[in-house]
Amino acid sequence: MLVGVVGLGLLGHAVSARLRAAGHDVVGHDVVPERVKALVALGGRAGGSVAGVVAEADPVCVILPSLAIVEDVVLGPGGIAAAARGGQTVVQMSTISPALTERLARECQQRGLGFLDCPISGTSGMVERGDGIVLVGGDRALYDRWRPLLESVLPRAVFIGAAGQAMVLKLVANLLVALNSAAAAEALSLVERAGLDPKLALDVLATSAATSRMLEVRGPMIARRQFPPQMKLDLFMKDLHLIQEAAGAVGAPLPLTDVAERLYGRAQAAGHGGEDLAVVVTALGASAAH
Repeated sequence: MLVGVVGLGLLGHAVSARLRAAGHDVVGHDVVPERVKALVALGGRAGGSVAGVVAEADPVCVILPSLAIVEDVVLGPGGIAAAARGGQTVVQMSTISPALTERLARECQQRGLGFLDCPISGTSGMVERGDGIVLVGGDRALYDRWRPLLESVLPRAVFIGAAGQAMVLKLVANLLVALNSAAAAEALSLVERAGLDPKLALDVLATSAATSRMLEVRGPMIARRQFPPQMKLDLFMKDLHLIQEAAGAVGAPLPLTDVAERLYGRAQAAGHGGEDLAVVVTALGASAAH
């Protein structure tokens, strides 16, 4: 099977690596040439352009950083829908809004293309280890067709419902990522200020009633004050805005998310947007200094 991947950043590379490890051929494209070279180093091929990927592959996975870029790549001139043959499938894995997801699904279907809403819950590092889950929205028969492929990326690819509903659940998952990561930062800041050994504290907390996946994933970063990006803060701020938008659409109050968003925003304003979202701990330090 020849799978297309448009967008070869941290998550796109991780997905491509999983596909290659499962024995699938991968053809990809990214506007950053170094990312394409990294795919080639995995045994994949360079597509040359979005249209070049579409000409060879089915399905075509889309893993891009912003709503505007996703919309342009799927529906714009030279994009997937313009270049595709009838019957090809778009697997949209970027984190975007439920509303845009629904529109992409509708317009792809009108053009004779299949569309699956397939956000991934898991950092790029988790995905590389096969840890995480694919949430799937769209036509159930299309899900059944591509489920083995999706489960070669991650062991669980769970059908959620109509296109857009998987994206809502992904935003709910990211809400918990935001709160749990900020909580881990706050807890470990207290550990540090109390003069405890952060490594010992992490080991104890990880086997206590207080453990969480984000404590396991981001706790070591916070303790070391080193934040190599598994999810860049700049991208995660986009997700926080999408969470607020989705909550506003259904009238769901998010008081804890409101506080967390301000902390993440403070870290971003201090110039940490290219680092992992665990860098939120620096905003807590700034608060204490004041």
